[in-house]
Amino acid sequence: MEQRHLGRTGLQVSRLGLGTMTWSRDTDPHDAGEQLRTFLDAGGTLVDTAASYADGGAEELLGELLRGDVAREDVVLCTKAGVRSTAGGGVVDASRGAMLASLDASLRRLGTDHVDLWLVQGPDARTPLEETVATLRLAVSTGRARYVGLANHPGWQVARAAGLLDDGTGLAAVQAEYNLLQRGVEREVLPAAQALGAGLLAWSALGRGVLTGKYRRTVPPDSRAASTHLAGFVEPYLTRAAATVVEACATAAAGLEVSPLDVALAWVRDRPGVAAALVGPRTTGQLRACLAADDVVLPPQIRAALDEVTAPVVGYPERFGPAARP
Repeated sequence: MEQRHLGRTGLQVSRLGLGTMTWSRDTDPHDAGEQLRTFLDAGGTLVDTAASYADGGAEELLGELLRGDVAREDVVLCTKAGVRSTAGGGVVDASRGAMLASLDASLRRLGTDHVDLWLVQGPDARTPLEETVATLRLAVSTGRARYVGLANHPGWQVARAAGLLDDGTGLAAVQAEYNLLQRGVEREVLPAAQALGAGLLAWSALGRGVLTGKYRRTVPPDSRAASTHLAGFVEPYLTRAAATVVEACATAAAGLEVSPLDVALAWVRDRPGVAAALVGPRTTGQLRACLAADDVVLPPQIRAALDEVTAPVVGYPERFGPAARP
């Protein structure tokens, strides 16, 4: 599998990343271990997790595998902090104390003294960005994280954080949802990341599973959309507008004699500025289907057609033309 530099850093990551959001909840230890070994055998390196996944259960399971027959040095380990569990549910908290406590707990669960990439999981309106960024800098200076970045932040915060980290620490990565059903990052986040030298990690590369075409006729009983805790995650893409995109993807796939999954994954994986496309398979079979797409390259005319069908609405001030001038 191709290894790509993460933005303008020296860190290399596999162009397909393995997400662990379902681990220890929908994916049991046996299946998780099989997934990880299959992924590494295919040349994958980037494994993405978070302190909030299964309330730390995903990290704990990954740590057990790293203490077993999987070598730590074979994995580029990315985790996230900034969502704190409370009795009332998850609370965004990117304050210094909460972030550092979360990082230390992540390291204990993962059984390692450092992560390769540490991200702030989401913007915290109550904590100054300067405090959060200073915490990222401290994580690097103390050796607990090799590189740092942001996830799910707007473009202006990406730019501000990069400026604050322009002291040698650097903003290495921006993680955001990016797929044929969600191209909002193209308005500001992706251009900012490219200009500032941060690599984009595209989560939910398959549109929360919808772009595989599995929901074209019905909701499979073993799917996320039928799950009590993940149905709300998938529901926003079970719309008539999304169905049009899925059909376009399926039409392209039929013409190329590949699967809709192949088309959707190849499209986002090879977008300018994308360092890696992240997938979160529940089973090893689903992972193998993603790995099989590694050799798929979309012809320019197919890519152009998909671009046109799914183009995001862009206007002022992202696009400033004669009609907008005073």
